Amino acid sequence: MKTTILFSLFLILNFTALAQDDQLSDDLKQLYQQEQFDKIILLHSDKAEVYSAKAVYYIGLAYYMKEDDVNCINMMDLAINKDSQTPHPFYIKGKTLQYLGDHDQAIKNLNAALKLAPENGEFYSALGDSYFEVGKLDKALEAYTLSTKQKDAPDRAYVMIPQVYSDKGNTEEALTAFYNAKDKVSKESSSYITVLYNIGLMESLKGNYDKAEPIFKELLTIDPADYQTYAKLIQIYFAKKEYAKAAPLREKLYAAKTKGLLLDNLEEMFCFDQFKWNDKLIQVFERYDEPKGKIYYKHIFHVINKAGYIEYSIQTENSPISIEQGGPQYLIGMRKDNSHYTFNVGFNSNPDYDNLKRTVIEVLDGKIKPTASSKRSE
Repeated sequence: MKTTILFSLFLILNFTALAQDDQLSDDLKQLYQQEQFDKIILLHSDKAEVYSAKAVYYIGLAYYMKEDDVNCINMMDLAINKDSQTPHPFYIKGKTLQYLGDHDQAIKNLNAALKLAPENGEFYSALGDSYFEVGKLDKALEAYTLSTKQKDAPDRAYVMIPQVYSDKGNTEEALTAFYNAKDKVSKESSSYITVLYNIGLMESLKGNYDKAEPIFKELLTIDPADYQTYAKLIQIYFAKKEYAKAAPLREKLYAAKTKGLLLDNLEEMFCFDQFKWNDKLIQVFERYDEPKGKIYYKHIFHVINKAGYIEYSIQTENSPISIEQGGPQYLIGMRKDNSHYTFNVGFNSNPDYDNLKRTVIEVLDGKIKPTASSKRSE
């Protein structure tokens, strides 16, 4: 009789403890969802040793969101020691190790998570990330592909598959994979914009301007402030000699420049045309600023070699002296090696581009010779 009473009491106590653990885990989960990470750490981190694995996991998640990698890993290790049959602590530990650059250990933990949850798309995608970072492209491709076969496949897996193909040098497969990603990823996500931009860029590089144009236009309907795409569309219209369509896009870039909205490579100038000359790529840029009474370059034709470096440039140069004498606003100049050359060819403001391009090609071909030159002082 005493044994029965003691056993019943033991069961009651254990059920009570389990209920308390469940309530604590639910409370921590709610705090986590409310982004109360500091509160979780302050009130519960010092009690983690006596908490359940699930409760410890949420403490570790709070550290994860605070980017406290060391304490996050410590908590995930503690959760794993308490319950090694739950996959998510292995996953979060693997993700944290990725941020620390320890991809070998990250792969080990992500595989442990997948062993427990072999149908989790996020886990496969994360595994692909580590393989990608260490250059194991075939394994990365396998992991990302497995990710896309799961019900909860993340957008990232679809976006990274074409990236892997691109790094492997398989551009056609990359483009096909980007089109597949376009059909699969959420149109409300930033991944969709990434996919559109890459499709537009790759089709443009292939000279498929009629395919690239609607892609870039769709992108701008989603993000009207994507100024890189304005520049890409301008290049398409110049390649198709549809200059009237490029004009309003050019005006939008100038307006954005005035408002200080342009950054990085668009801040001072934008590329509006690209074409081949012999074995060189010519990239054509237009600068925004036009300081009065000063010499400045307005349209710059960079000559790019096969290694991707600028060999020299030909440009329209504002000439205050020419303007004073009633001549054209711009003269053609060239910077090559350590010298500057001037050509007796001029253009007024907003020159006809076909004429300008033809003149620059004649300079490149040596059909137009410089009339003056000077050495740059060291």
